[in-house]
Amino acid sequence: MTIYIGNLSFEAEEDDLRNIFDEYGKVSRISMPKDRETGKKRGFAFVEMDSDEEEEKAIETLDGAEWMGRIIKVNKAKPRENRRSGGDGFPRERARY
Repeated sequence: MTIYIGNLSFEAEEDDLRNIFDEYGKVSRISMPKDRETGKKRGFAFVEMDSDEEEEKAIETLDGAEWMGRIIKVNKAKPRENRRSGGDGFPRERARY
């Protein structure tokens, strides 16, 4: 399972996240996506921990907490959806004129 952390301060670094999540168990991976064009942080991150129990405890405790001046959103990450779909899971067809 992967944890999604949203509404992050743009000042947050991977070490900051590791320090917070280490309180709940062993962190195995952290990803902080950046904008492709600007290289700036996008304000969210993903954290993977060694066990589901550790992740659940972190989610329960940290969701809605104030951290670095912002109220963070912490929940289970959802699988990335295909961006080309029309919302119903089927690819959109281009209009032909």
